[in-house]
Amino acid sequence: MPYNLLQGKKGIIFGALNDQSIAWKIAEKCYEEGAQIVLTNAPIAMRMGEINKLAERCGNAPVIAADVTNNEDLKNLLQKSMEHFGGPVDFILHSVGMSMNMRKNNSYTDLNYDFTHKTLDISALSLHRILQLAFHMDAISEWGSVIALTYIAAQRVFPDYNEMADAKALLESITRSFGYQYALKKKVRINTVSQSPTRTTAGSGVKGFEGFIRYAEKMSPLGNASAEDCANYCVTLFSDLTKMVTMQNLFHDGGFSFTGVSREVIEQMEK
Repeated sequence: MPYNLLQGKKGIIFGALNDQSIAWKIAEKCYEEGAQIVLTNAPIAMRMGEINKLAERCGNAPVIAADVTNNEDLKNLLQKSMEHFGGPVDFILHSVGMSMNMRKNNSYTDLNYDFTHKTLDISALSLHRILQLAFHMDAISEWGSVIALTYIAAQRVFPDYNEMADAKALLESITRSFGYQYALKKKVRINTVSQSPTRTTAGSGVKGFEGFIRYAEKMSPLGNASAEDCANYCVTLFSDLTKMVTMQNLFHDGGFSFTGVSREVIEQMEK
């Protein structure tokens, strides 16, 4: 049941590829809660995905292509979004990540550094680019909200998550550093949401993913949080109910992050 938590708000959603994407679920939920949105993704992702179908489901939302490593693309996105809405946006979702090393099965001890630079640029520095441009263009309204999706591999070792763990650690650092600056200027709050492992197109490409998602389910007292659960949580962070929450890494993982070991895992090990 909708609560109209985002009635009258306007936002930009990065990274919706298909209906398995967390960003897709968040876009649908934001629209359901009364928001108007603009959708964006890289040109190649837009050709591969189904973003136009999502746009139709969200009130024929505009779709604007943008390469997150290209300042001109991002400037164009922000400018056109403000023209469409008649002013600055109220929220932004950053749901962007890519690792060529993982795609090429390069281990963490045998990285291709050109690939690594690309990983960091797309998966972390892109948030800084978006925020820096928005900061100088005055593209986010006062008391606006920005969320970037992250993962607990920024704090703990998951061997097959590779250099994406480094990228997520940088993403979380940018959130804190820019969160301070943007709060001073415009009361804009910036947070990361550390989501449970979720069956998405990107997540399924991680080696051993299915085994780990089952392990996380056994380790989490509430079980793994779904993409739909994540969407509900993000709506609250975009809403005015969380105006004093900023610079935080917020775990949304059913309790996994603070569970040392679960009874179910112990029983499994003792078999």
